[in-house]
Amino acid sequence: MSSSTSSLAYRHRIPVGALPVWQIVLLGLVTAIGPLATDMYLPAFPAIDRDLGGGPGSAQLTLAAWLAGLAVGQFSQGPISDRLGRRVPLIGGLLMFSVASAGCAVSDNYHMFCVWRFLAAVGGSAGIVVPRAIVRDIATGVQGARIMSQLTLVFGLMPILAPSLGSLVLSFGHWRWIFWIAVIYGVLGVIAIAWTLPDTMPREKRIPLSVSNVLWRYVGIAREPMFLSAALLLGFSSFVMFGYLASAPIVFEHILGFTPGQFGVFFGVNAAVFITGAQVNARLVHLVPLHVLLIRGVCVSTVAGTLFLLLAITGLAGPAHPVLVCAMISLVTGSLGFVNPNATVLAFTRHGHHAGSASALMGTTQFTVGSLSGVLLGCVPMDTVLPMVGVMMLGITGMLVCTLWHRRHAEAA
Repeated sequence: MSSSTSSLAYRHRIPVGALPVWQIVLLGLVTAIGPLATDMYLPAFPAIDRDLGGGPGSAQLTLAAWLAGLAVGQFSQGPISDRLGRRVPLIGGLLMFSVASAGCAVSDNYHMFCVWRFLAAVGGSAGIVVPRAIVRDIATGVQGARIMSQLTLVFGLMPILAPSLGSLVLSFGHWRWIFWIAVIYGVLGVIAIAWTLPDTMPREKRIPLSVSNVLWRYVGIAREPMFLSAALLLGFSSFVMFGYLASAPIVFEHILGFTPGQFGVFFGVNAAVFITGAQVNARLVHLVPLHVLLIRGVCVSTVAGTLFLLLAITGLAGPAHPVLVCAMISLVTGSLGFVNPNATVLAFTRHGHHAGSASALMGTTQFTVGSLSGVLLGCVPMDTVLPMVGVMMLGITGMLVCTLWHRRHAEAA
């Protein structure tokens, strides 16, 4: 990095509590690397199966390689960002993501493709961990929740656009183009961060990096009940969302009889509902305490999930009334817009001095708990909407338990 770029990072530090809109947009676009690299290549699965010679269904293992890389990368990126600051790991991670995506684009071997996907995820995980740490560096409480909600607005657009963008690329080009687009996205991110984003962690606050220090730091963070309860709450929120996402294609296209176009419309509408919930939350955080908004969001999820389960058991929520299924799912996911931003800020309450490590542990916990919903759904036959609803309700129950646990320790403190 040049000396002029380095000096920019320290001469123009972001004031505490402030983050310009354009920097929120930049961090949101960086965070969106995860869904971009996950969702955009899903329409290319059949072509990848055919071209790389892995056999039918092998493309799903490339997704498993990506998810494994995210888990490993998040766990390591946090301590690195606490030691080196926020800019260097973020720039390095995006460079690694870009190089590995180029490797995916040129690979003609299935196993090497999986290796490149794993490495791309390790680099891309910086885009998940570091922006949350940046927000914690400059803001907490109400202001932190507002910024997190704004990040959700930018980040939430990518799951809506990525599958359609992938299909558009495939309609006039090769699936390898999808990964060249990822390369360009990563390189543009590197340029934008290197020239415009100051470092938010002063040198004097950085933490020495050693294996023993990192492990004990993680142990200390995980033993703090305010953090652990909020992190698990986010994990169960992801459990609910992943349960919906994993079962949605089968439920909507095979059980409810939606066409791919109709399913795409609902997918976009439901994502918009989630984003709207987060933006309403951002407006209310100045008027209502964070924990109150969080509790209300969990309560709405609980009531909606319970009603959805009863309607599914009685058969009312099913092929006979597909609109009812859509309404219940949207009500649950919309309420998560009040849960995720506030739970994220509350988890960081006592961990501002090592926000990178806390963000990494939070992300790993969130991913690990959330991914279990896909495992459960793979163990039951999907011939009705009931398995999806049951898994979503299981996650909602976990959210409720974690909320009560968090409030008990908050009141004791």
